[in-house]
Amino acid sequence: MTHSQPAPAPFVILGMPRTGTHYLEELLNEHPNVSSNGELLNRYDANWPDKDRLQRSDHELLELAYLRFPARSDKKVTHVGCKINEPQFHERPGFFDELARWPGLKVILLSRRNTLESLRSLVQARQSRQWLKFSSDDDTAPPPRVKLPIASCEDYFKAADDFHARVAHSYASTSLLEIEYERLLLEPAACLETTWRFLGVQPLQLSGRATLQRLEKRPLEETVENFEELRRHFAGGPYARFFELDDAIVPQG
Repeated sequence: MTHSQPAPAPFVILGMPRTGTHYLEELLNEHPNVSSNGELLNRYDANWPDKDRLQRSDHELLELAYLRFPARSDKKVTHVGCKINEPQFHERPGFFDELARWPGLKVILLSRRNTLESLRSLVQARQSRQWLKFSSDDDTAPPPRVKLPIASCEDYFKAADDFHARVAHSYASTSLLEIEYERLLLEPAACLETTWRFLGVQPLQLSGRATLQRLEKRPLEETVENFEELRRHFAGGPYARFFELDDAIVPQG
């Protein structure tokens, strides 16, 4: 449906895969005036009834996201968004630039301090076909241990660096909010308070009803079969920090 004017203020959640975009969206959607509608470029996302929408032009897709988004009877939506993961831009090469031109867009960029954890989680999810875990789920087996080729790590690390640089270059600092996955898990209320101010909505105290759980809580050296091989390869380079052992425990998100 077409929504009455003025149109809600638009925002987008960007990130590499497995950086907490789904968790952040769940928290944002607790707000009565905010509606974030999942992955616009994922044809299987259940938020979008139009399964043929990816046949539309880039601009038409953005109109769908920000002007003709799915209606919510329980909300008076003043801020509307969606989320896009970095690989999805490769499938539509002109979409990033079209998104950057959308008037008044605010961008929330999520990242992990250790990009290797993002890659490990992505490969685990692909192998197990388990992408999300909810608090209501029965206890399941931990994700599989994985072996990560050196070339895949190099490509992924560079893709993350390039993506973060492209986002920073494309948006003014006043239109861009960067959030670390680790801080979102440790201090969700503080992150949300910052996000409400950034978006320009009234603050909202979290209900504590968020149901998403972390799939993997074991350290990298226990879950990456060739961790020592990778650490030797990347030693002394810009990505050596990803292989530093850290005993800090990140709480469940």
